[in-house]
Amino acid sequence: MFRNPDTYLLYEYMEKLSFTARIKVCLDDTVDRKLLKDAAQEAISRFPYFSVKIGLDEGQNYILEHNDNPIAVIPEKDMRLTLGSDDVNGHLFAITYRDNCIWFNFSHAPCGGTGALFWVKTTLYQYMVKKYGSIEPPKDIKLPGTPVTEGEMYYPDADKLPDDEPISRYTGGDTNLHLGRTLKYLLNPFVKDNYYYQIEIPAKDFMDYAKKIDGSPNTILTAFMFKVSSRLFKEKKDTFLSGRIAADYRNEIGADLSYRDFVRFIHVKYEWSMKDESIQKLNMRARGPAIAQNLPELGVERFKKLEKVHREIDEQPNLKAKKKYASQNSTFRSDPRDTYTISYVGQVDWGGMDAHIKGVYSITDGDLMLEVNVIRDAFCISYQLINKDPKPLELFCEELKKEGVPYSVSERFARYLPKIKFPS
Repeated sequence: MFRNPDTYLLYEYMEKLSFTARIKVCLDDTVDRKLLKDAAQEAISRFPYFSVKIGLDEGQNYILEHNDNPIAVIPEKDMRLTLGSDDVNGHLFAITYRDNCIWFNFSHAPCGGTGALFWVKTTLYQYMVKKYGSIEPPKDIKLPGTPVTEGEMYYPDADKLPDDEPISRYTGGDTNLHLGRTLKYLLNPFVKDNYYYQIEIPAKDFMDYAKKIDGSPNTILTAFMFKVSSRLFKEKKDTFLSGRIAADYRNEIGADLSYRDFVRFIHVKYEWSMKDESIQKLNMRARGPAIAQNLPELGVERFKKLEKVHREIDEQPNLKAKKKYASQNSTFRSDPRDTYTISYVGQVDWGGMDAHIKGVYSITDGDLMLEVNVIRDAFCISYQLINKDPKPLELFCEELKKEGVPYSVSERFARYLPKIKFPS
């Protein structure tokens, strides 16, 4: 039976749903193209599981074949890359640069943000050592020439994981208020009006605020975004507003060190009657669902569901049937619908590279979505929207001001998420 877990998300790809991402790193100096190109080739050699191209076997299963071509390091342009194409040497990973910024572009099939950071950190480290000399490396860096570990490659056997029933489950259901806003986007996510803003909050100020109201970055931002949503959407009878928090469950299935993507969502339901409550109280309301849904049994259950779909994709007779089955049984698309999403990577060890990094921003799919990264001095938030209307951003900034949280905000940027070219 065909069993490469890195390929299954590829079956869900369509022109309307790409499953690609970008990580933008802003440095304190203009990017040196030659040094970056050399560093990129050294770094990708450490990650054979990323140095691949898409193939199709006799059973019409997607496969990932080793790709000997250099990884593409090309100027950033105001247009989308096509991963898997000749323009990027067939790779599903590619690097672009402009001025003082580097964009790490990748398919979401092999990995999510956690796994992609393996590659990002190694590339940046190789680059900075060439440019600045000796730099303290992050403790978890994977340097060229070091072996790929069993932990990195580990993928659980679903049949050997327990079947314990979770103590509690989310029962809030779907919130459909957002559908009208996103209908146009769902029909074509590659329209030009697809944007993000970079918000920077000083790390000390944000953590001091978190301690003051007994919150975490996830629950605080969930509360802020409820305030935004309650002013953005019109109240309707028998409706509610809810947020989702991305939760990494690799620890729950014993895959702590794996490069692969293991993400599920924690849902926080708010009633309209709560819209005038304080951020502190709304934060406390978010903590309860976060604790109740942060159960190892739910991570195991999610993984078993994912593996069941994978096996059933394998059983389909041809590629068209596999793609149809994958789209109709997607674990992501079957999740409850929420109004907004918070995705916080958590603390990341950048070692001595911190001194040269001004900001790190994740660029992904979604609307009213906050992608959050942390560097030494700042929380870097990518506030993602589907159109040019700045009102959601303005409402968010108003709430920050009310709470006395300092911030700065960038101009509007287009996302330019990559497409993928598949073998014919």
